[in-house]
Amino acid sequence: MDAKIKLVVTGASGMLGRQVLAEAQKRANIDAIGLSFTRTRAGLQTLDLTDEPAVREFFAREKPQAMIHCAAERRPNVAGDDPQGTRLLNVHVPGILAREALLHGTYFVYISTEYVFDGLDPPYDVEDTPKPLNFYGQTKLDGELATLKANPKAAVLRVPLLYGRVEYEGESAVSVLLGPAKDTSKVHEIDAAQIRFPTCVDDVACVLLDMVEVNARDVNGEGVRGVFHVSSTRSMTKYDMCVFFAQTLGIANTDHLVAASEPPSGAGSVQRPKNTQLSN
Repeated sequence: MDAKIKLVVTGASGMLGRQVLAEAQKRANIDAIGLSFTRTRAGLQTLDLTDEPAVREFFAREKPQAMIHCAAERRPNVAGDDPQGTRLLNVHVPGILAREALLHGTYFVYISTEYVFDGLDPPYDVEDTPKPLNFYGQTKLDGELATLKANPKAAVLRVPLLYGRVEYEGESAVSVLLGPAKDTSKVHEIDAAQIRFPTCVDDVACVLLDMVEVNARDVNGEGVRGVFHVSSTRSMTKYDMCVFFAQTLGIANTDHLVAASEPPSGAGSVQRPKNTQLSN
């Protein structure tokens, strides 16, 4: 019997990381370790990914065969409020991890985003030139570049808006829409201009683990490297999602939800791409 693949999942307390870890634990050929820091819990190891000596010690001790890097600052509004911290987590840390992965023969997968594109000419292929519109997208693109510069054997997987099982309503940009969908006490203007392709974390987790397994079976030394996309093909605006939630919850009258033809603007708003459909 072949030895199990020792896999490390960073950001394992987050929505995507939890699902990657859960799916990995179902696969008999994978032995998974989950890492977390700010939201650590039983069953996960605590590691500050910004602490380079601690990261080096972790790799030397655990000697993983693969690492899926889910940890990131994923909220565009928050990213802009803390540019230094966001660049540390979204750019510097992936470079550190990718470098250590190369040194230890660890297959490394970096999770990126459709926000590396400007949304003006979809659908986007992996070879299309990125052009982020906001700071968050720029940091994720810079994280891609840092990863591939430090480790030519690494892979980058770009994903769109994600949904899945959440621990609180505001954990994802999809589940947060349950609030206005349920609140019939007042009118809510919901963005109906920006097109998204909500994709389930269960599917993304399966793709990520398939990449790890295929790379482990590689016999010619090429491996699964470079940039990849995964996305649902169903398009929805935030307004569409709100109406869907309301109707699913049995709220027949959705007059409290008003479609806004222009994206949010003003204080606190972040410019977002109109349509960042990813090729599969």
